[in-house]
Amino acid sequence: MDQVNGSVVTEFVLLGLAQSFGMKFSLFLFFSLFYVGIILGNLFIVFTVIFDSHLHSPMYILLANLSLIDLGLSSTTVPRMISDLFSDCKIISFHSCMIQMFFIHVMGGAEMVLLIAMAYDRYTAICKPLHYLTIMNPKMCMLLLVTAWIIGLIHAMSQFLFTINLPFCGPNNVGSFYCDFPRVIKLACMDTYRLEFVVTANSGFISMGTFFFLIVSYIFILVTVRKHSSKDLSKAFFTLSAHISVVVLFFAPCMFLYVWPFPTKSLDTFFAIVDFVVTPILNPAIYTLRNRDMRVAMKRLSRQVVSSREMT
Repeated sequence: MDQVNGSVVTEFVLLGLAQSFGMKFSLFLFFSLFYVGIILGNLFIVFTVIFDSHLHSPMYILLANLSLIDLGLSSTTVPRMISDLFSDCKIISFHSCMIQMFFIHVMGGAEMVLLIAMAYDRYTAICKPLHYLTIMNPKMCMLLLVTAWIIGLIHAMSQFLFTINLPFCGPNNVGSFYCDFPRVIKLACMDTYRLEFVVTANSGFISMGTFFFLIVSYIFILVTVRKHSSKDLSKAFFTLSAHISVVVLFFAPCMFLYVWPFPTKSLDTFFAIVDFVVTPILNPAIYTLRNRDMRVAMKRLSRQVVSSREMT
């Protein structure tokens, strides 16, 4: 990642989230507590799925991977955001900025595909229950996971390769608390209109298209269930409502950030915080509180941990 593109900018300036000490301290507590919750909540789901044999099914394997991605996505920005709160000079190096952008879009692209895979898993389980184990076999589950990560890498690399080779000669104020392709590209010393459109299409339009595809898919599942049995509709809706909530939480901020960017930094910052801080902690809460098998498995794992400690 040597700067062979003629850039003279070696670092970027990030935006501060607060000015007063009281607000900084409040945000420090808020982000710190949420980040600890993100780590504990998502890791608890991962370990529960790994160590509980009752959860070794495609639905929960996909859920465990969603938790890993949420943890990774949050870790790309939140730790630095916390450390920068009390820093007078919020500087990020050129290389660190590029790495941050790359991993944000790897995780974001992988999560996008994973949510589609989870929707397909629920469609198969609800609409084709007799063929579920045949269709969603371990090989298919692994194929979906590998596809998610490959598409995430392609999604990130397609923007990263031309961004890192842009000439940056000033200004270097990103205008946000983290680096992202749309903001960094605007700082290049050249006409970037076409590149900005590529980023909007790559991140914005794809997010919007995927969001509407998933919502239509869930509606189709509910309509299909209603045709077969109205009694099963409420059960299917209860199951899918958790998935729909996660889809809305993930895609709504993405669409606003990449398709309809707000002119004010406060709203832009709000949706970014929702994406990196709020959604990763709500996902495990939604799935654990609304899923009986997960709750039972977590209680079982907790009892095993307590028993092992008492024995030692």
